[in-house]
Amino acid sequence: MRNGRLAPLVAAALMVAATVHPQGAQAQSVAAQARAAADDLDAASRALDNAAQASDRTKALTAAIRAYEKGLSAMRQSLRDAALREASMQREFDSQRDEIAALLAVLQTLSREPAPVLMLHPSGPIGTARSGMLMAKAAPALSEKALALGQRLAEAKDLRTIQQGAADQLAQALSGVQQARTALSQAVADRTDLPRRFTADPMKTQLLIATTDTLRDFAASLPDIADDSAGGSDTPLPDLSAQKGHIPLPVQGSVLRRAGEADAAGITRPGLVLATRPRALVTTPTAATLRYLGPLLDYGNVMILEPQSGILFVLAGLDTVYGKMGEVLPAGAPIGLMGGKDAAAGAIVAQAKDGSGGERSETLYIEVRQGNEPQDPETWFELTKDTQ
Repeated sequence: MRNGRLAPLVAAALMVAATVHPQGAQAQSVAAQARAAADDLDAASRALDNAAQASDRTKALTAAIRAYEKGLSAMRQSLRDAALREASMQREFDSQRDEIAALLAVLQTLSREPAPVLMLHPSGPIGTARSGMLMAKAAPALSEKALALGQRLAEAKDLRTIQQGAADQLAQALSGVQQARTALSQAVADRTDLPRRFTADPMKTQLLIATTDTLRDFAASLPDIADDSAGGSDTPLPDLSAQKGHIPLPVQGSVLRRAGEADAAGITRPGLVLATRPRALVTTPTAATLRYLGPLLDYGNVMILEPQSGILFVLAGLDTVYGKMGEVLPAGAPIGLMGGKDAAAGAIVAQAKDGSGGERSETLYIEVRQGNEPQDPETWFELTKDTQ
């Protein structure tokens, strides 16, 4: 009976070769994305270490926080992609369970049988020759399918390793970014080298806040709070005409509502609403004079920047604000942090697995006013594919 094994083996080999399909190449492997994110987080950690010796600690810490935010965002995305890929592979394995089992059975049987036995056929030399030709045709296909299956199993193992190791790496990164935020708050408080265009009169400022009912009225009266007797810097600010439409957004986020779109309560405003992650860093999109910072009307904490005469950028919804009214800030200078609380590392991994997007829980409102008339922010700021 052993001489009759080759025929069914050949038939099974041909059937499996025809039904088990190798996985197509991915544009970029999830593992490579995870490694790139890990490299970003390592670079952020080194930047934080180097910030202590930097001549401009505020600038160095701002760069470190930005690097952490970039790395954390990339790690979240790689974890989400890993979870999706793992689920997809599990569905593929489930759908091809019988074919994969047949492939393994054929490979195991072939590996156990001595070569001389496999070469014999009960019908004699002609049957042996024909079976040998069929086996020669099936062997490369079997080898290809076995290799593809091995690659998929190795990929599944890599995906699980990525997810298991992510929690510790995320915990370290979250600790690092929190340390950087604390150091930045102190560095901004200690900063004394910024030029100042004016000094705000506290009494006039409080009176203006108490007596205005709209952002339009408040913006129109902003020049009244300056203390003219204090003097100020005449530091020139760049012309925005060449930058219009290409000004970077002040925070990492995605568009939640565009100008004129109603919110859940049916209220429309002429500004742009960005969804951001908790404690996201907010920076100046361009060099500007800080005209006002603090609570205002129902906007929460507000920053009003004047990049050039007659133009105002209004940023509302911050939790922490940095700076003093009248300061002239360079582009990319830190001006505050969003509210909320960082999710724990385990929660980030869990969100990635279930595909939830609840991590962008904070909102920043951006309004542009020219000649005290609202403008569409999308004509001023550059919205990339990651923000839209």
